[in-house]
Amino acid sequence: MGHQYQAVQWNGNKVVYDLFVLASIVAFIAIFMIVGLQPHSSGHTADPVVLMIRALGTTAFMMLTIVLSIGPLARLSRRFVPMLYNRRHLGVLTFLVASAHFGLALLWYHGGGGLNPLVSLFVSNQPGDPFPGLPFELFGLAALVILFLMAATSHDFWLNNLSAPVWKALHMGVYVAYGALLLHVAYGALITERVSLYPPLAIGGFAIVALLHIVTGVREWGRDNGMKRTQSKASTEWVRIGPWADIPDQRAVIAPLPKGDRVAVFRDDQKVFAVQNACRHQNGPLGEGCLKDGLVTCPWHGWQYRPDDGVSPPPFTEKISTFDVKLEDGIVFVSTKPNEPGTKGVSVMVGASREESAA
Repeated sequence: MGHQYQAVQWNGNKVVYDLFVLASIVAFIAIFMIVGLQPHSSGHTADPVVLMIRALGTTAFMMLTIVLSIGPLARLSRRFVPMLYNRRHLGVLTFLVASAHFGLALLWYHGGGGLNPLVSLFVSNQPGDPFPGLPFELFGLAALVILFLMAATSHDFWLNNLSAPVWKALHMGVYVAYGALLLHVAYGALITERVSLYPPLAIGGFAIVALLHIVTGVREWGRDNGMKRTQSKASTEWVRIGPWADIPDQRAVIAPLPKGDRVAVFRDDQKVFAVQNACRHQNGPLGEGCLKDGLVTCPWHGWQYRPDDGVSPPPFTEKISTFDVKLEDGIVFVSTKPNEPGTKGVSVMVGASREESAA
C-alpha cells in the first residue's frame, strides 16, 4: 500500500508469473523465426534481421492486446482477477519488447545513412507511400512514447504523488497507444506488402478488445438499470438494495447511485454495511472483492479498509467514504449521501429491530 516506497519486491507468485511470461515471449519469437526462415515456394528466404524486427513487433502488439483484455476478463470472471495483480509487470515487459523492436528497426532501416537515425525516420518516405511526409513509423513511435510514460510511472510512488485520478488518466493513454499501434501496423503493411497477415492480426486484436469491453459494459449497464428500476422515484435520499439475504456472506452487492457513483454493500454474517466502490489505489472495484480478516479487501491489489469507518488498518492511513444503511421489512436501503472519508457510518444487524441497528 502507500505507507512507504521501496524497490519492487518479487514474491513467489510474481517470480513464477514473470518467468512464465518471459518463457512465452522467447518461445513465441523462436517459433516466429523458425517458421519465417523456411524457404518460400520461390526459394526465397526471409532476411533474419527483418524477421526479428517483425517478431518483436508482433509480440509487443499481442502483449498489449492481452494487457487491455485483462480488465474486462476480470470483470466477467473472477478466475482472471489474479492477472490484474501482475498487470503492471506485463505492461512494463510490453514496453521493453516494443523498445527492442523500435531500436532494431531504427538501426536497420535508418542507421546506415548520413542523417541521424531519428532525423531519417521523420523525413524518410517509402516508395508508393499514400501519405508522403507521414512515415508509418511515427505511429509506432507515438505508441512507444506513451508506453514509456506508463512504464516509468508504474511504481506506486508516482500513483501517490500524482494522485489516483491523475495517475489513472495518464494510464488510460494505453488506449491511445493501442490505436496508434493499429495504425502503425495497418499503414506499414499497406506500404510494404501487397499480401500480409499483419492487418488481419491487428483487426482481430482490436475486435477481441472491443468485444470484451462491450460485453462487460452491456452487462454492467443492464445490472445497474435493473437495480434502478426497483428504486422508488419518490425517494432521493435512499437507494433500495434488496433483501439482505441476497447479499452473499463476506462479499458485496454493487449498486448505482443517482449521481453516477457506485456503492458496495457488504454482509458480514448478520451485519450489513456500505462503503464507496472505488479503491483509493487505482479505483479498483471494492464491491468485487471480499471481506478478509474482517477488512474490505480490493480484488486488484489487496488494499484493505475497516468496514465501520473506511480507514486502512495501521500503519496505513488511506480513507474511503462510508454510507449509512437501514433495514425495512428485510429490505436493505443505503443513503445516497456519502459520509466524509474516515467517518464511521451506520450499519445494521439483519433480523434486528430498528433500535438494535448498530451505529
